[in-house]
Amino acid sequence: MLDACAELVDEVGYEGLTTTLLAERAEVAIGSVYQFFPDKRAIVQALALRNMDAYLQSLSDRFAAETFTHWWDAVDAAIDGYIHMHRSVPGFRTLHFGDVVDLHLLDSDRDNNAVIAERLAELLMQQFQLMDRARLRFALQISVEAADALIKLAFRRDPSGDESVLTEVKALIREYLHRHVSA
Repeated sequence: MLDACAELVDEVGYEGLTTTLLAERAEVAIGSVYQFFPDKRAIVQALALRNMDAYLQSLSDRFAAETFTHWWDAVDAAIDGYIHMHRSVPGFRTLHFGDVVDLHLLDSDRDNNAVIAERLAELLMQQFQLMDRARLRFALQISVEAADALIKLAFRRDPSGDESVLTEVKALIREYLHRHVSA
């Protein structure tokens, strides 16, 4: 059902999605949809959570498997992973990490981008022994918000992602973080 939901979100958007359309696309009875999800919001939340889990897991796996020479290469990898999801994961370009549905999908006290920034901070501190945890976490939260907005712009300008904007995202984030990250 989540795969069908992702396809439909790409086709009709969040507003156009209905449980009836979902049941038809998933080839299940409408009662089966309601057996697992009380409404379309819950379905989309589940899809966004699946996307968030997949992103964080792929980021953790990449950090564990790869040796980055510099911290900024790891930040570039995190940005590349997000861009890859925009290009390849059905429904992601519309839903992202659930901001269409719920800014606090993962944590009732922090928004979704803050959760991502926190996880990225943990990974960077582990791998690069970066100091000044509070300052790094704040800088990463600003960076994640800026990158998120600019990547959305890139995909509004070009369905494949405007490469000139995506290049600038990395440059902007790298320059900003250079002023705030100390090893």
